[in-house]
Amino acid sequence: MSTSENNSTASNRILNALGPSATILKELGELFSKNGFEISLVGGPVRDAVLGKTVKDLDLTTNAKPEEIQKTLKNWADSIWDVGIKFGTVGAKLGDYVFEITTYRTEQYEDSSRKPSVEFGKTLEEDLARRDFTINAMALRLPSFELVDIYNGLTDLNNKILRTPLDAQISFSEDPLRMLRAARFISKLELKPQADLVESMNKLAERIKIVSMERVSDEFNKLILTNKPRVGIELLVETGVAEHFLPELPALKLEVDEHHHHKDVYQHSLTVLDQVINLEINHEPKGKPDLILRLAALLHDIGKPKTRKFEGEGRVSFHHHEVFGARLAKKRLIKLRYANEIIDEICLLIELHLRFHGYGDGKWTDSAVRRYVRDAQEQLIRLHKLTRADCTTRNEAKAEKLRKAYDDLEQRIIELSKQEELKSMRPELDGAEIMQILNIKPGPEVGQAYQFLLDLRLDKGVLGKEKATEELKTYWAKKP
Repeated sequence: MSTSENNSTASNRILNALGPSATILKELGELFSKNGFEISLVGGPVRDAVLGKTVKDLDLTTNAKPEEIQKTLKNWADSIWDVGIKFGTVGAKLGDYVFEITTYRTEQYEDSSRKPSVEFGKTLEEDLARRDFTINAMALRLPSFELVDIYNGLTDLNNKILRTPLDAQISFSEDPLRMLRAARFISKLELKPQADLVESMNKLAERIKIVSMERVSDEFNKLILTNKPRVGIELLVETGVAEHFLPELPALKLEVDEHHHHKDVYQHSLTVLDQVINLEINHEPKGKPDLILRLAALLHDIGKPKTRKFEGEGRVSFHHHEVFGARLAKKRLIKLRYANEIIDEICLLIELHLRFHGYGDGKWTDSAVRRYVRDAQEQLIRLHKLTRADCTTRNEAKAEKLRKAYDDLEQRIIELSKQEELKSMRPELDGAEIMQILNIKPGPEVGQAYQFLLDLRLDKGVLGKEKATEELKTYWAKKP
């Protein structure tokens, strides 16, 4: 099949994927043409449409300057807003359709700058040359819907290849964040990175440090939320890029010698990530990709390198690695500018991920089950999935024993929840009642009495107010 036939077939596929939006895009193209400007659908929407996927984002590029874009859209769009006027981007909405229209541009990072410098370009060809990868350097001219594919992105998509339009070293040097984007696209679209792309990542890995942590974490999140993030993470670790924004991850590659046999912690962590993704899909309750659960899975053992101890006779221990790992994760996630709520949830999961071990050796008391639920708080469902995923043994008998033990624990939680409100568990007497019964004023002693009653509730279940009052008075009488 010739290139023109390829492009024609792709154009038809794109029009089908665009659906009703094609009519609006044709209208928009005619509007810009009437005002003396070029405009094209570009980048991700074209790539996704070529793949036959429904296009949600309508990203466009034009030779019109931002002020000219606004003027052209004024009597056509329902609303217009400034997305990033200094970067040449204007947002617009017409009915249910949202557009981002950007002036042709070139951009790059200076050697020490954390923000890219942007210059407006003059041609579509110049704009496409500055795109990150050939698969994102395709455009659809409007209103003709002619496919512009100077760098053979269509062929690369068909052949499952990831490469840059220009020299990879130049591309990554100009915008180091593209190294993270490379990892995301090989995971998202199951592409194979070209050898020069990988080599350039090796050479320029340290340059990722000039990119702001907010942009790094945002791109890393997109990678983590793909269906198969493992291959992208491995690329970042193997090329040394991860070392400069998440060093705890490559540090999991502990040396394993012939005398001290323990599982490969790095590969184990990636397998746990794979398994929580599988549980998201197949284990109730099913849900969307879960960033918090996935990050917890990836980082759950980062405390092991610092807590590894050789015990003799070929034994290795990692005592309290879950506690140490939660502290390490908090420090790193703060540096990566994650929100405090996300950090707290991830760290709680890391700290609790070993709590279940030991359940199968001897049944927990109801008190222990209540405390498990109480400590997990709103993260109980995630903790269920993380704990199940943390079993990566190849010993099927051992794996089956763990599965049955956790099935049993979940069933006990369900049964106790029917009897008691485990998640909202609180003492049967509130602060005001405590002060009235003990005849004391607000202060630390009220909090201490409240904690006593909470521990009592966890240990013995529902007692009723009369019995709780009696226990409180006994506690108070014995208090020094």
